[in-house]
Amino acid sequence: MTQFTLLAWDYTDDGALERRMGCREEHLKALRELYHQGHFISGGVILDDDGKMIGSNAHFQFEDRAAMDAWLETEPYVRDRVWEHIDIREIKLLDPNA
Repeated sequence: MTQFTLLAWDYTDDGALERRMGCREEHLKALRELYHQGHFISGGVILDDDGKMIGSNAHFQFEDRAAMDAWLETEPYVRDRVWEHIDIREIKLLDPNA
């Protein structure tokens, strides 16, 4: 399995937060499914200085980048135009038990 980090910044238009909230439960449900499949490691929302949600940061593991990209095509935050800029990089997370 290959590990990846995802850093995604939300759109900044007036409807951006409303779009995020409109598909947030579907997004979280999908992440729970990925967790049970062994693909989602950790993650959460990025907040601005006022506590407003403006992006996401997460760690995943997939067989390869193609599998990560295939999942991303189904992600509600991509489909519903929540994430405007997405940066994905291969990583190697520290195993605290090693």
